[in-house]
Order: sequence, then C-alpha cells, then structure tokens
Amino acid sequence: MLTRLSIRNVVLIEALDLDFAGGLGVLTGETGAGKSILLDALGLVLGNRADSGLLRAGEDQASVTASFEFDRVPQPVRAILAEAELDVEPGEPLIVKRRLKADGASKAFINDQPVGAALLRELAPHLVELHGQHDDRGLVNPRGHRLLLDRFARADAAGVEAAWQTWRAADAELVVAREALERASADRDLLLAHLAELTALEPLQGEEEQLAEARAAMQKGERLSDDLAELQRLWAGSDSALAALRSAARRFDRIAGEHPLLGEALAALDRAVIEASEAEDKLERAGEALAHDPAALDRIETRLFDLRAAARKHGCTVDDLAHHMREMRGQLEAIEGGEAGLEALEAATHAAAADYRAKAGALSDRRTEAAVRLDRAVAGELAPLKLDAAQFRTSVTRLPEERWGASGIDAVEFLISTNPGAPFAPLTRIASGGELSRFILALKVALAEEGGAATVIFDEIDRGVGGAVASAIGERLARLAHDGQLLAVTHSPQVAARGGQHYVIAKSSEGTVTRTSVHLLDSGGRQEEIARMLSGAEITAEARAQADRLLERV
Repeated sequence: MLTRLSIRNVVLIEALDLDFAGGLGVLTGETGAGKSILLDALGLVLGNRADSGLLRAGEDQASVTASFEFDRVPQPVRAILAEAELDVEPGEPLIVKRRLKADGASKAFINDQPVGAALLRELAPHLVELHGQHDDRGLVNPRGHRLLLDRFARADAAGVEAAWQTWRAADAELVVAREALERASADRDLLLAHLAELTALEPLQGEEEQLAEARAAMQKGERLSDDLAELQRLWAGSDSALAALRSAARRFDRIAGEHPLLGEALAALDRAVIEASEAEDKLERAGEALAHDPAALDRIETRLFDLRAAARKHGCTVDDLAHHMREMRGQLEAIEGGEAGLEALEAATHAAAADYRAKAGALSDRRTEAAVRLDRAVAGELAPLKLDAAQFRTSVTRLPEERWGASGIDAVEFLISTNPGAPFAPLTRIASGGELSRFILALKVALAEEGGAATVIFDEIDRGVGGAVASAIGERLARLAHDGQLLAVTHSPQVAARGGQHYVIAKSSEGTVTRTSVHLLDSGGRQEEIARMLSGAEITAEARAQADRLLERV
C-alpha cells in the first residue's frame, strides 16, 4: 500500500509531500491544475523512461520518493526483492526513489540501495496498477487475461506448470539419451574393430618399459660382443693367464716350506687366483646377460613398434592401452544396455505427457466453466455503468500442441462488443477512453481479484458521465477499496463524495512562477470542493446543500 509520495522539482511541483491511507482516496481539481503531473511523477519512480522534460524550469535535479507499507505488498514483490538480494526488515517501509538530472540521466534506489530502473519496472505492476484513458497494460493486456481467469476460477495452474516442467525434463532427457545411443550405435563397428585389434595385441601394464630395457641390453651386447669374445679367449683354455697362475701356484706349493718368503709368495698367488676366478665367473655371467640374439632382438623391436603404433592410433600412452580397452568394452556394454534404458525413459516421458494432458485438460474445463460465470458477473455490472448495449465475452480457445506450455493448452482473452450485432474484439480496439475505464471497473468488480497490485489508481474513469452512472462508479470504487487502497482522479462529485480521503490539486501563479500544490481536505473543505464541482466557478448555497446530501449518502 502506498503510504507517502514526495516530489521535488517535477514540472510545476516545487516540493510536495502527500500521505495516503487505505480505502478510497480521491483527487480533484480544475482542469489543467496538474493532476497528470502526479501520475507522471509516480510513473517515474516506478521505472518509466527518464524524461528531462519532467524537470522543473531552472532546476538541475528532480526526485520522486514513494513509500509503501511493506507488510501489505503482494508476495511477488518480496520474491523479486529476494532475488535481487535486497532486504527489507520487518516493520520497515519499502522506499523507492528516483532522481532525474537535466541531461536525462537518472538513478534509482530501494531503501537507499542503488538499483537499476529495470528492477523498478519489474516491481511496478505489483505495487501500483494504473488504469488511465489510454491504458494498454493491466486488465487490458491479453497476456494477463489467462492468469486473471485462473484466479477467478481458483484453478490449479501451479499443478499444470509443475506437470509441464516434469514432461519437458523427461523429454529432454530422452532426447539426450536417444542422440547418445544413435552416436554410439554408429560407432559400434569401429569399436568392435578397435577392440579386436587391442585384444589380439594384449597390452600389459609396464610392458613397454621392460621391453625397452631388454632391447637396450641386447644392443649393448651387440656392441661388446668382440671384446667379450677376446676376454673369454684370454681367460679360458690351457694356455690362458688364469691357467698359468694356477700352474704357478702348484709349483710354489711344492717349495713354499723351504723359505718363509716362498710361503708369503704362495699366499699372494693364491689370492690372485681367487680374484682371477671371480673375474672369470663375472665375465661369464656378463656374457650371458649381454648375449646377442638377433631373432630375440627383432621380436622385441617388433612388439615395441606394434604397442607404440596402437598408442598413437588411440591417442594415449602404451600403459593406457589396457584402460582404453576397458573403456571400449564399457561403451559396447552401454550400447547393448542402452535400448533397455531408452525404453524406460520413453515410458517415463509418455507418463509425464499423459499427466500433463490430464491436468491441463482439467484446467481447460475449469477455465471454460469459469468464463461463463465471469461473463455473467461482468454483464451484471455493465448496465449501471451505462454500458447496457455492450456485451462481454471471455474467449477460451484450445491451442495447437506446439503452443502448449506451462500455462496450459488454452489462449484466454477478454473481448467486447459495444453494440448489438457488432463483432467481438479486444477491449482496446473497440472501447473509447471512457468506455474502456468503465469496462475495466466492471471487470475489477466482477473478478474481485486476489493477489493484484497493492495500490490501484483510476484516472478520470468518470469522464463523460454523470448522475446515476457516476454514482454507480463511485459505489463500485468504494467497494473495491474496502480491503485495500484505491486512488481515483475524478471530475465527478458523486465519485468524490465516496472518498475516505479527499485531495484537491490546485495551480497558482506569482509573477512568472507557476506552482502546483496538493492538499488533504478536512470535512469543511470537502463540502466546499464538492460544491465547486457541482456548481462551477460560483459556489452557491444550493450547491453546498447538494454536496452535504452527497456526503451524507455515503
């Protein structure tokens, strides 16, 4: 609910602070006094395009601040603020501010936190619902008609939306699975061929390193083969150095007892024989280790070439070939099991589609039934509003399947025919300004909608009517404002008399300076203003008496 509006330097308004209460508030004043300035200022703070033409002459900055009772704003406002990470403490007002500079630049704030004008525009329809002479939003906009009808029908639109999302999610999962299976199936033959090659190759973890080491050893033996052969020749046979050492040792053994030095010589020679024998053993073992077998070397090099060629082909290391084989087997198993999984996903998608169709069909039936009741309710409001020749129809039509969505399977639009026999058409194409406002009022009364904007404003809904019709308009405005807040800019004394709060808008001039001001009237001021509306420039005693009668009636 709007509780305060502060305006600084907007067109003819220098400084204005207005406090509002719940119920019906009316704004009156002579033509040209500046009622539109108030609405333009409110539009600015609600995100309308920043226009430097709104700036008061001679000023370099204007501002508009609107305060709302946060505890009474609709739930969508809270959700939008939460998504924008804007906090409003319980009990605090929601304060929306917009500053405008002479170059057209503007800044917006919510509770002193800077925000974009786009956020204000997102909040606007939930904070203030404005119905003017050329309104193309709110009840007139066909995009909102389906939601309004659902509220009137108290239909389970949320259940249909949830069923739609479930169906879409299941269908998307099915599409992904089907595409994956198609791609995998196309690769089946290639996978089988690759797997057959690797299975025949039988790569082992660490095999490349072992083969490389064995090949290096054989290649080293090939290089050392001549030296090893010469060494073995020198070390083996009866005329080898080792044989000579052993023969010398036997001779020393026979004479070693003849002198101590001969014994020491024998001991040294024995040590030399032992060392030479160890060298002979190691030479023999080295020869075995470095044995050069051309056939074995060829087999090792062929195996290494095959392993490394396979690794290059599959874009991995030789050690990863075994893991790659397991992956390919898994892919083949997935292809084989994919058909069964696909069948399960198809069944889930069909079940979700059937659930959506059932719920959307039930919603469509409920909409059709509610449309008849709404048409009847609106028809009952038209005659008192001097629209007795008009007809109202809620069109509920089935959409083709490709246009089904989260809101169901119907297109909903409010249509009117202003004269007997005339075709039905959208509100804005047929109704004139005054008729349009009265149609909107009839709709608002018939819908008695819940979850609408916190504040509703009607701009000159009574234009071109008077007497009983104006009284009917005033009575309906008061009824709509009973549990909320409704502001009406009016030229009708019958409507003005219904207001719980009455504001008068006036324009004054001092030399070349013109100002617009707004004042809240007391009971005496209300009588005088309504009398002026009844009689014109000269307020007569009869006009005051008639004003009293209007005020007493309400």
